[in-house]
Amino acid sequence: MGKSKRDQARKQAHERGLYPAPLNEGRSRNMQANRRSNTKPEVALRSALHRMGLRYRKDFRLDLGEVKVRPDIVFTARKVAVFVDGCFWHVCPEHGREPTTNEWYWTPKLRRNMERDQRVNSALEAAGWQVVRLWEHEALATAVEAVVAAVKPRTEHMSETSAAY
Repeated sequence: MGKSKRDQARKQAHERGLYPAPLNEGRSRNMQANRRSNTKPEVALRSALHRMGLRYRKDFRLDLGEVKVRPDIVFTARKVAVFVDGCFWHVCPEHGREPTTNEWYWTPKLRRNMERDQRVNSALEAAGWQVVRLWEHEALATAVEAVVAAVKPRTEHMSETSAAY
């Protein structure tokens, strides 16, 4: 969608009251700069995992019946889906806060985000996936540790005869 079409659609949505008009141009640019994928915490985690020799898919779409989801990092063979959640967008219990401007819009939106996260977790787990949710503020070492724990091979018992092959 071209910029002028996008701007027109945004203006019409503001007029219909679907979402608030920006308070000023600076705030508008700031909100438009928010990324859906490839955020700094996500890229740092992916880089650390790649340096460790772990291979994954990024932003890989999973179709789980009615639920379509794009985890930030996906280990398809191990069926592990990793999400790096932003503190504001996913209402972090430590850093999330109630919006003070346009709360009529933001409060329900953030609630829907939380409900969607729960729906996604349930759908993934029902399909046999392990879900790892990390907050953007978590230390890189802690995040790497959580992912490695989920991905590492489960210990299997090998008989002496199978070890010879």
